[in-house]
Amino acid sequence: MNIMIKINTGTFAGMRQLVRMLQERQVAFAGNRRLAIYGTLQCASGKRMKPENRVFFASEAAAIMMGYRPCAHCMYAQYRAWKQAKRAL
Repeated sequence: MNIMIKINTGTFAGMRQLVRMLQERQVAFAGNRRLAIYGTLQCASGKRMKPENRVFFASEAAAIMMGYRPCAHCMYAQYRAWKQAKRAL
């Protein structure tokens, strides 16, 4: 099973695939491939990203395993914990 899902949301077929995966609860988080940031599907910052940079994750653990960090806007508590852990290193 892929932990990172790349869907071309710039096409009709890609949007249909995304809707199907959302209905089946296969996608729970979205991320920016270029910035390595993940967040909720409702995040205003995430909705503004370019379609070619979008990736999707089935779980938060999958995003973390791929090296993505939490979004500071929609996942502020997780972002603060990530930042504190990074400073401790």
